[in-house]
Amino acid sequence: MNDPLSLFGSDEGGPRRVSLVRLATEVARALGGVGRVAVEGEVVMPRQHPGGTYFTLRDRTAQVSVRCPASRLARCRTVAGERVVVTGALNWLPDRGQAQLVAEEVAPVGPGAIAAALAERRAALAADGLLDRPRRLLPRLPEVIGVVCGTEAAVRADIESVVAVRFPGYPIRFLTTNVSGAGAADAIMAAVIELDRRPEVGVIVLARGGGDAAQLLPFSDEALCRAICACATTVVSAVGHEGDRPLCDDVADHRFGTPSLAAAAVVPSLVELRRELAAFSSAAVLVMVRRGESAGARLAGIDRHVSLRTGLAAAVDRLGAARGRLAYGHPLRATTAAAERLARTSWQDPVARRAHEQRVRLSSGRRQLEALAPARVLERGYAVVRRADGTVVRRAADLVVGDALGVQLAAGGVDVQVEAVRP
Repeated sequence: MNDPLSLFGSDEGGPRRVSLVRLATEVARALGGVGRVAVEGEVVMPRQHPGGTYFTLRDRTAQVSVRCPASRLARCRTVAGERVVVTGALNWLPDRGQAQLVAEEVAPVGPGAIAAALAERRAALAADGLLDRPRRLLPRLPEVIGVVCGTEAAVRADIESVVAVRFPGYPIRFLTTNVSGAGAADAIMAAVIELDRRPEVGVIVLARGGGDAAQLLPFSDEALCRAICACATTVVSAVGHEGDRPLCDDVADHRFGTPSLAAAAVVPSLVELRRELAAFSSAAVLVMVRRGESAGARLAGIDRHVSLRTGLAAAVDRLGAARGRLAYGHPLRATTAAAERLARTSWQDPVARRAHEQRVRLSSGRRQLEALAPARVLERGYAVVRRADGTVVRRAADLVVGDALGVQLAAGGVDVQVEAVRP
């Protein structure tokens, strides 16, 4: 009777007495056991707050409070009256005694809501000039082709079958990830960034099979579209079927209706490459043959004997001119040039032999002329005597006492007057 717990029915089979704090803890633990959920409903009374966006998710007979953290607002579309799917986990608010769904993503449901969401995102991308940006070209021979696709085997099998036909064994790197549902946009974006960081990857292909608008919604994520535009690597979109148009189609460098068409465009054809290589080789051989024939024709039209005689005649003319200038002390530049010109002649025997003989004769004559040059004579102690009119005095008998003369020495000269004549 003295046990206070007995007043609360603590006997066997009665209620368990717990504190409010413990009850809140157990409720929070029980809600945590529910795990991540995806709940569909209507957005009611959305309101902005520094910590995020709050609204009520309502169905016909039930409702739950939802909070979109500020860090996830880019993935949460909250328009009053719009039907959405909220992906997140339940949380217990002990101070308010209320359960709350913390959203990771809020996606529109239904063709109308999805179309409205895509229109808003497309307008935002267009305002930043991302829809009209210059497109990168497809590389002719990418070192490696990177493919982002789901875990389903169909898309990968389609691409591998195209590779087997066009270029067996061509290097392909597949990055498989979640391509639909909550978190798919983040996963796809991470895969694109990872492939863009690899220097060997020459082109990135986003590949997915067909699906309804909701299933393809991750490929219209605004953050993913901006990541595609920021890539340094060419990006190809091959999502869904021909009629599907997610936003990644509008921002990618190239768009193809199916993954198979994309593979056929980015994988080079081994047969075509071999055909082009053979054509280039044939063209190169043809050019070499034609140039050889042209050179042979020009060579055949040259009369080597006439050419040699012409060259020798020119050399003799220059030598004669050099001899004429020697009387006035000019250097043998013309003779030297003629000898060098003959030295560059590359006729074959017997023409080459005759040219060599003429070259030897010219060299010998040049040495003799250099030895007889007036400048060389003056250097040995001789002088040149000239009258006032410049004529050279060769005999003493031609002079009389009082004549003015000029004497040229090896270095300089003097003016003298005849005082006596010794014949």
